[in-house]
Amino acid sequence: MAEPESTGAVQGGLSDEEKRQNVLRLAFGGDPTKLDEFCRAVEEEVPPGTTVVLRGSALTGWRWDHKQPFDGGGPGTSDLDLTLVGDGPLAFFKPTGFFVPGVHSRPLSDDDPDIAPDLVPLRQRLMAMVNRPVNIQASREIVIQVRGDLIGQPYLELFRKPEGLSLNGPSAVQDQT
Repeated sequence: MAEPESTGAVQGGLSDEEKRQNVLRLAFGGDPTKLDEFCRAVEEEVPPGTTVVLRGSALTGWRWDHKQPFDGGGPGTSDLDLTLVGDGPLAFFKPTGFFVPGVHSRPLSDDDPDIAPDLVPLRQRLMAMVNRPVNIQASREIVIQVRGDLIGQPYLELFRKPEGLSLNGPSAVQDQT
């Protein structure tokens, strides 16, 4: 798992460090080992070349629509919004599971539990870890860039899973003739 590099950029008024500290405090009880365990569980399931980000009130401390604080309805009432970024994660979702087909999925959630059947066990495992709902979405990089960098909706890159070895791609050894 490749750790993200902090760019020092500010999104939604928050630096990467402020977003990370909010996530640790609000969603993981201030325990970095719990966040690491969460990331390892995700890494085991996502394809190579996937960037994994968290979005939403776990970063900001507030819901976007009602300005209600994170867990304002009691412990475990706010969800975590996990987004898998890249081409590979889009394949988890059925054709009916997209806002924009092949570009931006709807979230796998209690409201839409059948749109990404292969992600259901991961979602259940993550929810057991954090004792709260976890919604999983897939998007291409452009969606995250527009939302974060142009619109100012903050996201926190948790990690990037390296591409890995390709057995059917260009050969690493070139013909010497």
